[in-house]
Amino acid sequence: MGTVVLSGAVVLVVLGFGNPLYWLAAAGVLFLYVRYGLDSSAPSAPSAPSASSAPGPAPGAGTAPTSYKAYRDRRDKQAKWERRYRRERPLESRRQERERSK
Repeated sequence: MGTVVLSGAVVLVVLGFGNPLYWLAAAGVLFLYVRYGLDSSAPSAPSAPSASSAPGPAPGAGTAPTSYKAYRDRRDKQAKWERRYRRERPLESRRQERERSK
């Protein structure tokens, strides 16, 4: 992401020799990237949960659960949603089963 923003800023600076408004656009792009873009692209250090802390929000889809209980809760919730989907959309679930078996 940073490479795209920096190369875009360079292009705007080069174009700025003909029209100084492009220099302002390049400065704006770099300002917005530094202000908002760097924070989201930097990897954040995982924080270790303490034993005495209250349980926080449920972990996201891409993160590993912090305990077996959290894993069980997420697994049970997923199974519940899958059963509901199969019950409400029987034709679609049968089609998906056929595709999986091929």
